[in-house]
Amino acid sequence: HVQLVESGGGSVQAGGSLRLSCAVEGFTSRSFSMAWFRRGTGRRAREGVAGFRNDGQTSYGDSVQGRFVISRDNAQNILYLQMNDLRPEDSGMYYCAADAQYWPSTSLLRENLYAYWGQGTQVTVS
Repeated sequence: HVQLVESGGGSVQAGGSLRLSCAVEGFTSRSFSMAWFRRGTGRRAREGVAGFRNDGQTSYGDSVQGRFVISRDNAQNILYLQMNDLRPEDSGMYYCAADAQYWPSTSLLRENLYAYWGQGTQVTVS
């Protein structure tokens, strides 16, 4: 049973930083893709924020490029999202996603490719 649990969300002033964590349990695939998505306040669709593949390949959404960094602690099986220079438009529910497929880097932010999802953690920037 695969379980993804996000944490680290909260309220922060514009220009501040937060680090989100996604603890992964029951996911043992050696080839995988993982990503962070977010649903902005009042929006229906989720937006791809950052993607990570087990060979270290990463991908970022245009709006967060240069401000956010995705990384993974392989020993503890935790996916991180370091968010710097936060803006009010970064507010929303952030979701961690994982899949046992080795997706091309150009596809890492495609929501429909991910089989496993966490419940989300809220980020509010004022």
